[in-house]
Amino acid sequence: MKITEFLSPQAVIPELRGQTKLDILRELADALAGAYPGLNGGRVLEVLAEREKLNTTGIGEGVAIPHGKLAGLPRLYASFGVSRVGVDFSSIDGKPTQLFFALVAPENSAGIHLKALARISRLFRNPQFREAILQAPDAGRVYALIAEEDARA
Repeated sequence: MKITEFLSPQAVIPELRGQTKLDILRELADALAGAYPGLNGGRVLEVLAEREKLNTTGIGEGVAIPHGKLAGLPRLYASFGVSRVGVDFSSIDGKPTQLFFALVAPENSAGIHLKALARISRLFRNPQFREAILQAPDAGRVYALIAEEDARA
């Protein structure tokens, strides 16, 4: 499974503006709805926020993978955003979070959902890759870096 199979270049936000967890989730949900017209941004936000209440999706090292499941989806969808200043996302390491990968999956898709989470966390373990993303000047370069790293792994 490749990240480029479920992440569209139109769903990449090179400069998140939000300062709170909910603001970031809203921007990621809006990006998903904008890139994939069949998705309802409000519903995506609800699903991401509900999952976040269970336990943080901030996995540490400046990375968070908010995710959830939605009934009626034909496949997995993702958005990605960068916060240059970092946001308190209640990350497991207590550090500010700068890189956010939001996923929404079909309701009965445990296997593909878990594979996507594992793939993303594996890619973002690389500190040089994370730094390159933070230095990328625009959405096109961010997407290109993700696609290049994805092809390597």
